[in-house]
This record gives sequence, structure tokens and C-alpha cells, in this order.
Amino acid sequence: MAVIGFIGLGNMGGPMAINLVKAGHTVKVFDLFPEAVDKVVTQGATAAGSAVDAAQESDVVITMLPSGKHVESLYVSSDQPLFDVVKKDVLIIDSSTIDAATAKKVSAIAAEQGLSFVDAPVSGGVAGAAAGTLAFMVGGTKDQFDQAKPILDNMGLNIFHAGPSGAGQIAKCCNNMLLSVLMAGTAEALNMGVENGLDPAVLSEIMLQSSGNNWALQKYNPYPNVMEGVPSSNDYQGGFQVDLMYKDLGLAMDISHQSGAATPMGAQAKSLYTMHKSKGNGPLDFSSIMTLYRNE
Repeated sequence: MAVIGFIGLGNMGGPMAINLVKAGHTVKVFDLFPEAVDKVVTQGATAAGSAVDAAQESDVVITMLPSGKHVESLYVSSDQPLFDVVKKDVLIIDSSTIDAATAKKVSAIAAEQGLSFVDAPVSGGVAGAAAGTLAFMVGGTKDQFDQAKPILDNMGLNIFHAGPSGAGQIAKCCNNMLLSVLMAGTAEALNMGVENGLDPAVLSEIMLQSSGNNWALQKYNPYPNVMEGVPSSNDYQGGFQVDLMYKDLGLAMDISHQSGAATPMGAQAKSLYTMHKSKGNGPLDFSSIMTLYRNE
């Protein structure tokens, strides 16, 4: 069992840290919000007074932060960067969803200092984080991946080595861009059917059994009260926020522009989610894009 410092205990990070505790690891946790720390401490983690306290003497450091600037600041450019205080044989896993350029930059700085840093963003949402069924997309060397996988296995079911540093972030952007397109298209089709007199549950079942079948229909139907236990049947509360999908689509568009890869459908999804967010829907689950069509 390892001593793990876990920094960033939001909707995803908190349940991930709890699963590490359940797996038998010693977990030191820190977040800027004390109530987030308290939730994990009640499950057996130890509260750290700062990010530095969480990272010092830990065998593994895991971070789940809002953006690339937070990751770079914490590890490299703050008054007391973590790269200056961690053990030399530490494994650092950043599970934040950030731009690939920052992930590569921070990894290169870590390598210069003889440290091991991998990017390992996740997919699976809050439910997956709680259930320990996340998918991890890891960017790093094969040796780094082999070292990280036993730890990630405690929090996820599908652990992928996406490629070298930054590859995890690129894979995450590709996945979420496709997810946004599928969700927007599914909502559009359901709305058209309902507007023409079809029952949304019946139409959902027809498409499930036909060539329109996709993950949104299988697991995350966006039409209210068609599927139990999903945000659309709870006033679009919980799940993966529109704000986060908007952020991820921005990262995907950055990759598209930098590489010259054509993403016309991704760009259209970004436009739709921008419009939806502008109407004050940022805190709602991303499946609430359904309401954009219904309101129109």
C-alpha cells in the first residue's frame, strides 16, 4: 500500500480519494474548501494543512484541478512549488483536464528535475468516480504507465496508455468532443420526434434498437423522465456541468487549430453549448442541451 497525497477534492476528486482509502492506501488530502476535505476525512483520509503537506513524503501525488494554469502554478511556479518538496522517487499523476501543451511543459520540467509526471484525465462522470469505474487516459512513458496503473486500478475499470506526455489530454478532448456531438444530436432527434407527436420513450427505444443507437440513449437519455437515475430526470442536476463541457470543447478547438485538424461538427457543438451556457445554464448537466431545442 502507498502513501498518497491527493489535492483537489471536487465532485470528481473527492470520490476518487475515497476509493483510494477503501483500497487500503494512506491518503493525505487537501482542498481550498474545508467542507470538501471533511467529506473525505470522514471516510478515513487524513487532512493535510496545505498542498505541500499533502505532497511531502508521499509515494504518489494525485491532483484534480480546474485548469492548466492551476496545475503549472502548483507544481512549478508557486512560492513553494511541489516539484521542490516531493520525494525524488515520487509518482505524480495529474488527473485534471487541461491543455496538452501545459501537460507536456510540466512533464518536461519534472523530467529535468528527475521526477516522474503523467497526465491521466478521466471519463465517466461523478457516478463513475463514486463507483470506481472511471476510464483513465494516460500520457507518459510505458514505464510510467506501468507504475501508475496499479494506483489507477483502484479508481477505474479501464486504464489506457494513450501515448507520450500530453496524449492523455488529447484523447480526453477527442472523447468529450464526440460526446458533445452525440448528446446534441440525440437531443435534436428526440425533440423533432416529440414535436411531431411521438412519445420520447418509444422513440428512444426505436433508436436504441436501430442505427441511431449511441451512448446517450443507452446510459444518459437527455429527455426528462425517460430514464431513471440520470440528470434529465432530476431537473438536470448533478452529472457533468455545461460549464465543464464548454471548457473541454474550448480545449478541443485549441487542439484543432494548432494541428490543422478539421472539426466542423465539434465547432458546431461548441457553438450550441456556448449559446446554452449564455442562457444561464452553466451549472446544469450537459444533457440539458435538450432544453435549448425544446425552448426554441
